[in-house]
Amino acid sequence: MIYIHLFLAFFIPGILGYGGGPSSIPLVENEVVDRYEWLSVKEFSEVLAMGNALPGPIATKMAGYIGYDQAGITGAVVAIFATVAPSLILMISLLSLLMKYKESPRVKRMTIVVRPIIAVLLGIMTYDFFFTSYESVGMLQTVFIGGASYILMEKLKVHPAYVIAGALLYGGIFLG
Repeated sequence: MIYIHLFLAFFIPGILGYGGGPSSIPLVENEVVDRYEWLSVKEFSEVLAMGNALPGPIATKMAGYIGYDQAGITGAVVAIFATVAPSLILMISLLSLLMKYKESPRVKRMTIVVRPIIAVLLGIMTYDFFFTSYESVGMLQTVFIGGASYILMEKLKVHPAYVIAGALLYGGIFLG
C-alpha cells in the first residue's frame, strides 16, 4: 500500500503543478506533511533545503529522498517515476499526435513558425550569457573562452562536455 501512496503523493502534484518543480513544492508538502504525515514541516523544510543545494530538478530529488525514506530503493524508484510520469505521458501523447499529423499543412506551418522563435530565444539567451560573462570577467577572458570553445568544438570536433569541463577548470584556476 505504501507504494500506491508514494505514487499518488508525487503523481498528483506532477499533474497539478503547472510550471515545474518549484510550483509543485506546496502540493508535495500538502501530500507528504498533511495527508500522509511522513514528515513534519521542519523535516520537509530540511529536505527542501537539501534538494535546493544539489544540482538538478528539485521535485525528483525530493521524491527520491522521501520515497527512499519511506520504502527504500523501490520507494525511491516509485516516487521518482510518479514525479516524471505526467510529463512522460504528455510527451508521448503529443509526439504520437504530431507523428499522426506530420504531413498536415497546419503542422508543417507550425514547425516552420516555431523554429525561428526557438532560434531567437537561443540567441537572446546567448546574448545575455555573453554580456553577463563580459561584466563578470572582462572582454579578454570572455573572448578567449568563447573562441577556444568554438575552435575546440567546430574545428577539432571535441565533445561539448569536455569543452564545458575545460572551461570550468579554466575559470576555477584563473578566474576564481
